[in-house]
Amino acid sequence: MMRNLTRVALATLTCASLARCVCRGRSPVTRRDAARLQAKLDKITKNGLAKRAAGRTAISEAELNSYLRYELGDRIPPGVKDPWVTILDENRVSGRAVVDLTQLAESKRSGAMLDPWNLVGGSLPIAVDGVLRTKNGIGTFGVQSVSLSGITVPNWMLQEIVSYYSKSSATPQGVSIDKPFELPAGIREIQLAKGQAIVVQ
Repeated sequence: MMRNLTRVALATLTCASLARCVCRGRSPVTRRDAARLQAKLDKITKNGLAKRAAGRTAISEAELNSYLRYELGDRIPPGVKDPWVTILDENRVSGRAVVDLTQLAESKRSGAMLDPWNLVGGSLPIAVDGVLRTKNGIGTFGVQSVSLSGITVPNWMLQEIVSYYSKSSATPQGVSIDKPFELPAGIREIQLAKGQAIVVQ
């Protein structure tokens, strides 16, 4: 269940997934908020297994980032650090992290003088802004902007990063950001407002 939910947060990143707050002005993460979200996720999963409509469940931005740090921290891919998700209005979401691009850039370099992979390497901050749209149990994520170290880069470069960090035995090519995905646990839609997400079953 969390795999698909965090895919939004991390798809947006991927870089699926997220840990600790390091920037001034962000709400602090706490183990209490992480435990609170775990209880809500357990309830959402239980309702989904029972195949019954269960109304709406509110998840705060603080709960999400706390959960990502304290519950998912050891499952974040090596090379992805300091991720953070900001829930904006009108179904917009923003993701931040520091990603190690050394091996990816080396594998992608063509040797051409103007190859953009020649310009990246090491650990760099990545920022992704986009819109999450969900309806009738299906979700899509539309990327609006991507930047590395504050420099705008094309969406295809984000896809390469996401694919690299989301490869698994189940998805050997990694996650496709543009591909619609099924919402788990009988969730019909996820509504985003500033600072919170509303899960509708």
